[in-house]
Amino acid sequence: MKEELKQIKQEVAEQLRHITDLESLQELEVRFFGRKGKLNAVLKTIKDLPEDVRKEMGGLANNMKKDLLSLVDETRDGLKDLLADKPSSTKVFDPTIPGAQVAQGTLHPITHMMYDLNDAFLSLGFEVFEGPEITSEEYAFDHLNFPPDHPARETMDTYWVAGTEDQQGAKRLSLRPHLTGASVRFMQENKPPFRFVYPGRVFRSEATDASHERTFYQYEALIVDKHVPFSAGRVLVDAILERVFGQKVTTRMRSGFFPFVEPGFEIDMQCLVCSGKGCSVCGRVGWVEMMPGGPPHPNVLKAGGIDSNEWQGFYLNIGLDRLVMMKYGIDDIRLFHSGDLRFLKQF
Repeated sequence: MKEELKQIKQEVAEQLRHITDLESLQELEVRFFGRKGKLNAVLKTIKDLPEDVRKEMGGLANNMKKDLLSLVDETRDGLKDLLADKPSSTKVFDPTIPGAQVAQGTLHPITHMMYDLNDAFLSLGFEVFEGPEITSEEYAFDHLNFPPDHPARETMDTYWVAGTEDQQGAKRLSLRPHLTGASVRFMQENKPPFRFVYPGRVFRSEATDASHERTFYQYEALIVDKHVPFSAGRVLVDAILERVFGQKVTTRMRSGFFPFVEPGFEIDMQCLVCSGKGCSVCGRVGWVEMMPGGPPHPNVLKAGGIDSNEWQGFYLNIGLDRLVMMKYGIDDIRLFHSGDLRFLKQF
């Protein structure tokens, strides 16, 4: 029996040296270690040996089997590494096999709405302008006619950049709390008449709930020309909302105070989430504040280098996030920045 075991060991070792693929290795395992393999055929005869020899031969056979199987595993690992680095030249490309489906991303719903508004305003002769997200007290407040003691200048409303809190004007930096300051930049760089829009993200230090966020998007528009009647602003509001929603939208205008317009107005639209019945989005009142608007204050035009005695204008400051909520029936603004793929895959 010792000779038979020795012969099997030599055969396995010799054949392993010539194995070049996993299929041949599997055949070798079946041939020597399978249920009807050579080694198992020898092990079955151990029970017929004398008792004093049976124990010795059993231990010898089991140790040899263990060593050979370990050698087979090493050979298999080596073949896998080799085949991973060197693709099989016998592999045939089959063009009839369907390809793997590639997951495709989609645009964020706010981006969708921004593009829709861009298209709508571009068709009306507007141009698109972008400003920096880091601005200064000068552009965020001073140029927009905010008084020095206005509460919006406090840290409870505005995120001031560390190290500039004790500065003033152009040296005091912040994350932009609104987009309106960008209009002054545009006016300083361009001559009227003009009409332009400027979408972007803004930042406010405030508590969050279903209809308020610390980071959200606005979409502003400004017309400056010789004669800009107030009725033109109202018609523009209704036309843009109808273009976005594909239907006429009920709106209303209320008097309101904003330092950068005179006179100022609050422009509301009937809540489309609840059809005006009242929900968490509209604060149970059936209306959603969408935008302030009105003619630019003479001090704002002056900051932009424009003579208010010669030129007139009209501002619109659209709450982009809320417009998206109306269009898709979203009842919580915090979902936009949640990163939840279950929410984003719906668009």
